[in-house]
Amino acid sequence: MRTLREFLVTILLLSSPVASACGPQALGTARTLAVDATGGPRFGQKHYPQTLPLADREVVLTFDDGPEHTTTPRVLDALAQECVKATFFLIGRNAAALPALAARIAREGHTLANHTWSHPWTIDRLGREAGIAEIDRGFEAIRAASGATVAPFVRFPGFIETPALLGEMSRRNIAVFGADLWASDWNVMAPNTQLALVLGRLEQARRGILLFHDTKLQTAAMLPQLLRELKRRGFKIVHVTG
Repeated sequence: MRTLREFLVTILLLSSPVASACGPQALGTARTLAVDATGGPRFGQKHYPQTLPLADREVVLTFDDGPEHTTTPRVLDALAQECVKATFFLIGRNAAALPALAARIAREGHTLANHTWSHPWTIDRLGREAGIAEIDRGFEAIRAASGATVAPFVRFPGFIETPALLGEMSRRNIAVFGADLWASDWNVMAPNTQLALVLGRLEQARRGILLFHDTKLQTAAMLPQLLRELKRRGFKIVHVTG
């Protein structure tokens, strides 16, 4: 039997406006980049020596920690309005709690990726087997909840990992994602403040993997204006797939 929360989320998903076609006014997705995960490459220069092969003013949008029943639909609506595709690093137990929302992310063409089962901040202290179990259970839960393929991508909670976990990702051909730019939306700020911060960092870096959290109200509120500004400033969106 569905809970009231699950029922309300389903109604919200069915009634959410989704753009049916990309007009010239939309930001759109400039290209799709298929990532070869062989050997467990690591991307994002905040954390690793290399990043994705992006041209000047190309941006990859990534969202962590969802789905969340109030903010994730707003993020998806904003992306749909501008015909933009992103990568969602879902927490397994959140996807299991909101399967209709996990399925919507997949249905609208975004990439599903793994942010572990329960987002343990101390995954480095769990021990090798428990850490691997967090990753395995995350993949399984996201797959089951969404009914869709999950890309062989993982982002560790807090970007904390161990040599043993990185070695296992290499052995299993799972790409590890850090980020090139942070929105710093774990800090509470007004949407306009966050918008100025992100745009300033983008103008300085000129390209990169950008990290947001679709669980944050300020991010959901800011995103429509950010996408319009990216269009106005000549930035291009790259969608990464596995």
